[in-house]
Formats: sequence, C-alpha cells, structure tokens
Amino acid sequence: MTSPITIYTPESPLRQPGRFVAAMIADVVRSRELAWRLFVRDLAAQYRNSIFGYLWAFVPPLMASLPFIYLNYAGVVRMGDTPIPYAAYAIVGTTIWQTFVDALNSPLKTALDARAMLTRINFPREAILLAGLMQVGFSFLLRLILLAAVLAAFGLAPAASAPLFFLGMLAVASTGFASGMMLIPVGLLYGDVRQGLPIVTTFLMFVTPVLYPVPASGPARTVMALNPLAPLVTTTRDWLTTGPSAHVAAFELVSTATVILLLAGWLLYRVALPHLIARLGN
Repeated sequence: MTSPITIYTPESPLRQPGRFVAAMIADVVRSRELAWRLFVRDLAAQYRNSIFGYLWAFVPPLMASLPFIYLNYAGVVRMGDTPIPYAAYAIVGTTIWQTFVDALNSPLKTALDARAMLTRINFPREAILLAGLMQVGFSFLLRLILLAAVLAAFGLAPAASAPLFFLGMLAVASTGFASGMMLIPVGLLYGDVRQGLPIVTTFLMFVTPVLYPVPASGPARTVMALNPLAPLVTTTRDWLTTGPSAHVAAFELVSTATVILLLAGWLLYRVALPHLIARLGN
C-alpha cells in the first residue's frame, strides 16, 4: 500500500480547520514507525565512538551543580536553607532543569539535522519531532539512575508524593518542547537562534530556583513570582523529596498554559513548514 501524498497549495489550510486537524492527527499516527527509526539512528550516532557512552547523560546536571555545591560548602556563597542537604537539592534541581533544556533544544535541533530530508523526501513531518521527544525521554530515564543514587547517598527516601514527580517532569518537558516548537520557523532560517539558546537557558537557570530555594522576600522573590518556570521546578522537586508543595496552584496554571502553547506550536509548525521547506530548497 502506498503512503498518501501530501500536496501543498497556496490556499491556507486553516480555511478548512476540520480537515486540517484531521490531517495533523493522521500524520502523528503515520509517523510513529519512522519516528522510532530516527530515534534509534540518532541515539546510535550520538554515542558512537564514545568511551563513556550513556554516562554522558549524567554530565550536564552534575557539571551545573557541582561548582555551586562547592561554593556553598566552602562558605563563599550562601544558597539559603534547603529542606534536604544542599548537594541533593542542587542535583535534583539541575536534573529537572536539564530535561527542560533538552526539550527546549529538541525541536529545532531535530529540524536542523533533518533539513536535507525535509527538502528531498515527502514524509509525515511530525516524525522528526517525535524522534526528538523520544530522545528527551530516554535521557530523562537515564538520569533517574542519578537521582536514585543521590537520594541513596544522602539517606533520603522519596516522599509519598513521589509518583507525582513524573507528572511534574511531563509538565517540565512539555513546556520546554512547546517553547522549542515556537522557535522552529525562525531557527531554521537564522543560525543565531541555535547559537543563542545556550546563553538564554543559562540566564534562565539563574533566575529560576534550580540551585537555591525561592527567597522569602525581596526583588528575587518578585522575579520568581513572574517566572513561569519557577513553580514547575519547585513543585516537581518537592513532590520527589519533601511532599506537598506550596506552589501547586501556580504549577497547574502554567501546565494549562503549556497545553495551549503545545497546540499553538504544533499549528505553527504545520502552517509554516511548507513555506520554510520551499525556501530552504532554493
């Protein structure tokens, strides 16, 4: 059986929203097998000729947290009182944050890596997004080993609310992925977006309570109140380590906004990609 052929026309697909949504859903279903193959291929390429292999998944959160752990214990910088030992607090926070960063980078990275395929082969374009999302999930599963090791090293038992941790991680990854999809149209045309993402995510980490608790007062607390990433990180970490979180209401609000952002990002991807492919192919 031959695959359906996608035909691009000058007419906006939004003129027939019912057909457009049905095509979006159908392409997700059709893209599952290809997405899996792309995921396996990219995963093998990522760790090929690597001595440490999957251990590299642990490096980003450790490298982000270890300097601050040292500075805190040396008394150079005071991070504030934390409900669990600071080292565990920081590593859990950076592990959560790294999943957000992976998800944020994933849509643009996979789209850029598939530029040649996008311009030459007709296939469900959602496949490259799903493949990237699988890589984010795989890296997170590997980092669960790190989290388990950290909790065991400090004699910490997961809180009774620990199953909600996975719901929190889903919200964190979804927020990053939705934001990343919104960047695809500009990022495919201008390399500045990909070059600037590491700078932006580093800045965001310092204004998000990843390595320190939310201040009780002052300008920093105001920044945290306005930062939609703050309740995602704090609530997810609390669910794993201490139990009920004081930021659940804000977490729910941000999660609801994330669902809307995901749909908007997917819609933008579908509408803009044919025009981007035509421009990239010239």
